[in-house]
Amino acid sequence: MNLLYINWDINPEIVNIFGLPVKYYGLLFLTGLVLCFNILKGIYKKENLSVQAHEALFSYALIGILAGARLGHCLFYDFDYYSQHPVEIFLPIQKGPDGSYYFSGFAGLASHGGGIGLLIMLLLYARKFSISFMTILDAIAIVLPLGGTFIRLANLMNSEIIGTPSTLPWAFIFHQVDEVPRHPAQLYEAISYFIIFVVVFLVYKKNIFSIGKGFYFGISILLIFIMRILIEFIKEDQVGFEHGMSFNMGQLLSIPFVLLGLFFIAKSILEKGKIKTS
Repeated sequence: MNLLYINWDINPEIVNIFGLPVKYYGLLFLTGLVLCFNILKGIYKKENLSVQAHEALFSYALIGILAGARLGHCLFYDFDYYSQHPVEIFLPIQKGPDGSYYFSGFAGLASHGGGIGLLIMLLLYARKFSISFMTILDAIAIVLPLGGTFIRLANLMNSEIIGTPSTLPWAFIFHQVDEVPRHPAQLYEAISYFIIFVVVFLVYKKNIFSIGKGFYFGISILLIFIMRILIEFIKEDQVGFEHGMSFNMGQLLSIPFVLLGLFFIAKSILEKGKIKTS
């Protein structure tokens, strides 16, 4: 019967070098960042932004995303555990059954926290290089869905953030979790985010809206978090306290981003209309 579905049993660890694991998650996460960074190089050039500012962007974004995503997971999803193990918030270690610590990598990153961390670092970045904050937000927003695509592919390789049971022919059996055919929710999100990236990038290429007005930031986060809210309905709960909730933590945290996206889209359209009528 399992032959009717997609059997998924990927080892998250690619290779182990002297006790340090190289995992698909880290590789895909870094690949997504590098691709976004290189696409942004062309955007910076088109918008006459400095080469020096572009070269510094990678480190600012990396720190913001990782720090925010880590703190977001620890605070929003597993506060009870990490309040008792604070050292594990900041170091990639976990305590084993024998009481000794071992290298584990950062087991738990939250995309909402990563978004907040990125915003904070971009604010510092904009001040450092004397660039309009909205210009930076719009530029980053164009490639943001592409980064999200690779993160969800990384979740797929980890057999995490799995979907609810399904009898659809493309259902995945995540053998490292159980033997139940499930929606590949990570793949749904990855495909959705890639489509959003293509749409937003094509709108930018056609110069429909100028960078720096907030339109690209608004449309990107609106579409990303609408899809996040919808796909959450076919995901298993990430943490125990979500059981029985009408809307889970991921959906609740997405609502402010949706509202923010709507605000910036409306603002950009109204400003564009005023310019045309003046």
